[in-house]
Amino acid sequence: MGNLALSTGLCRSEATMSEEVNKARFITCRISEGITYYYTPFLVAEEQAIFAAEDSQTSTALCSNSSPSPSALPVSDSSSADPSSSPLLSDSPSRTSSQNQSDSSSTSRPLLLFYCWLGARPAGVGKYRDLYLDRGMDVLLVQSKVTHFLWPRWGLDYGMEVLKVLEQPRFSERPVLVHASSIGGFTFTQTLVNITQRRTQHAGLAQRVIGHIYDSLVLGTLEHMAIGLGKTLVPRLESFVKNAAMLYFWLFKKHTADLYDSSIRTFYDCPITAPALFFFSEDDAMCDTADMEELIDHWKTRGVTVESRKWKESKHAAHMRCHPEDYLSTLEKYLKSLAIPSSRANGTVLNA
Repeated sequence: MGNLALSTGLCRSEATMSEEVNKARFITCRISEGITYYYTPFLVAEEQAIFAAEDSQTSTALCSNSSPSPSALPVSDSSSADPSSSPLLSDSPSRTSSQNQSDSSSTSRPLLLFYCWLGARPAGVGKYRDLYLDRGMDVLLVQSKVTHFLWPRWGLDYGMEVLKVLEQPRFSERPVLVHASSIGGFTFTQTLVNITQRRTQHAGLAQRVIGHIYDSLVLGTLEHMAIGLGKTLVPRLESFVKNAAMLYFWLFKKHTADLYDSSIRTFYDCPITAPALFFFSEDDAMCDTADMEELIDHWKTRGVTVESRKWKESKHAAHMRCHPEDYLSTLEKYLKSLAIPSSRANGTVLNA
C-alpha cells in the first residue's frame, strides 16, 4: 500500500481590516501560528453606508501606524512571525456592536477548512480563500510546516490543535467543507488519526463534514515523498534533498515510515463518508496515478460518492492555474451537488 504525504483562546488578535471580495468586507483573525480565520460579516445596506466613512478612516490609521493588511499577514510555511504581535484595533461603540452581531451571525455559516500546500504564497492562498468567501462560506486556513511531516508526532500534535480549534464554540456546530492541497492532505490525515484514536471525544467533526476535496495529494512510495520535499524545499538541489530524505526515513523508520504507513491506512478507511472530489495529473512526480485510482476505487466500494478530474499534463498544486475553466467548472458542479447552505451563494460559475 502506498504512503500519503499528505489554542486555548480563539483569537489572539482580531483586526477589522477591509479588503474586497465582490465588494464585501472580510475580517482576518489570527488564531495561532499557522491557523487563520477569514470571515465576512453580515451587514445590511444601512450599516454598510454608515461604516463606509469609518472604513476609510480605519485604512488611513492603518497606513499611518504601518499595521499589516490581511494580504500582508504571513501565509508561508516559513513564517516565524509571532501572532501575538499583531495589533488589535480599537473600534467605536457602534462598530463593536455591529461586529458582535455579525460575528454571531457568522457562526451559522458553512466553514471551509483549507489545508494549503507547503510554502504557499499569500497571493496563491488568496485565490482559494476568495473563491469560497465569495460563495458565502467562512474560511479557516491551516498551514503546514515541513517539520510536521518530517517528524509525524509533531504533525499529530498539530492535527490535534486544529481539531481543538474546530471544537471551539464559534466553529463547533457548523457544517464543514474540507479542501486539502498537496502536503495539506497529510496534515488533514493527522487530524483524522486523532479522531479515530479518540472517537468518543472527537467523532463530531467527521459527522459535520459535508464534503472533502483533495488537490495534488502526494501519494505513493517513500520516494514520492522524498521527491516532493526536494521540489518544494530546494528545487536547485532536488536530487540531494531526495537522497538525504531517503536516508533520514531509513535511519528513523520507526518514527517516520512506520507512522506514514499507519496514517495512510487511516486515510484509506477515512471516517468521513461525505462525497469527495480528487484533482490529479498523470505527470505529477509526487503522485503515483495507479495508487490514486486504487484509493478512489476503494472509497467507492465503501459507499463513498467520489468524483475526480485527471489531466495528462498539469502542475503539482497548480491545477487551477493550469486548467482554470476545467478546474472551476468541475469544482462548481461538485459544490452544487452538496447543496451547501449559504445565504450568499448565487449559483453562478466561480471565477478564479
